[in-house]
Amino acid sequence: MAAPRKGSVPGSENSLPANPDDLALLARFTEHLALQRNRSGHTVRAYVGDARALIGFCRDAHGDPSAALDDVITLRLLRSWLASMSIAGVSRSTLARRASSARTFTAWSCTVGALTADPAVRLSAPPSRRTLPGVLRERDARDAMTAATSGAQQQDPVALRDRVVVELLYATGIRVGELCGLDVDDVDLDRRVLRVLGKGDKERVVPFGAPAEDAVVQWSTVGRPALATPNSGAALLLGRRGGRLNQRQARSVVHEVLSAVPGAPNLGPHGLRHSAATHLLEGGADLRVVQELLGHASLATTQIYTHVSVERLRAVHDQAHPRA
Repeated sequence: MAAPRKGSVPGSENSLPANPDDLALLARFTEHLALQRNRSGHTVRAYVGDARALIGFCRDAHGDPSAALDDVITLRLLRSWLASMSIAGVSRSTLARRASSARTFTAWSCTVGALTADPAVRLSAPPSRRTLPGVLRERDARDAMTAATSGAQQQDPVALRDRVVVELLYATGIRVGELCGLDVDDVDLDRRVLRVLGKGDKERVVPFGAPAEDAVVQWSTVGRPALATPNSGAALLLGRRGGRLNQRQARSVVHEVLSAVPGAPNLGPHGLRHSAATHLLEGGADLRVVQELLGHASLATTQIYTHVSVERLRAVHDQAHPRA
């Protein structure tokens, strides 16, 4: 078996196929994921990157850059690809995703005639360990919202926007991409709900409370007009130059706000989403209601938050009970 290209990590996206037919196939795979399967940009980049790395690895191992893909991608090399990444220290969750990417790519390649048989039918990867997400304690969440509110008291447009970012993320549990994608018309202040476009272009309605409503009103009447430009369009949240707030900026906002709370974990927007779900369940919300609010396709995804609550309950018991 040929060694990986110098400077590349086994199974990484640095292994680029040079065969023009491979590149054309990857372009079609990209189009298939984005347009036919309606995958998010992040998912498309991950799956295509994995497929590109797989082809590069297999061609390096095979040694003939012009060989037919049927001769290049075999079950043995698929397993070697995963094994090389495992030896290199790639996490179990990443291995599981790359195995899934490989199965998706080879199955699709069969349907378009690039492969005559699917070599990944019997491909498996170690199951990923589901780690409990980091969450804020309720008092930390309250302190974070208070910190954001105090920063907005000077009516600075950016501070007003930052307050909306953390209030809406925690109040609704929406994803950071969903937050940044909100338009002005997606907010119904009369009913206190957001119209959110989630994964797979699935639309859902999510409620929020009075503190978030106050933050949105302050931002809409004072903050947004001060930052808006002719190019702002319908975007609800804006950057300093008037463009739509991007996810990187929103993450920076959350980290900065939480850094003002002593003892709070260093979480990003997804941490606020986890916290919202956990606090809802601890407050008595039904699991299926939380599933709907978060936009999870499967109830199994939502159930991880019940494990978070159990772990926190066990920690309190161990600390407080004399015979724990």
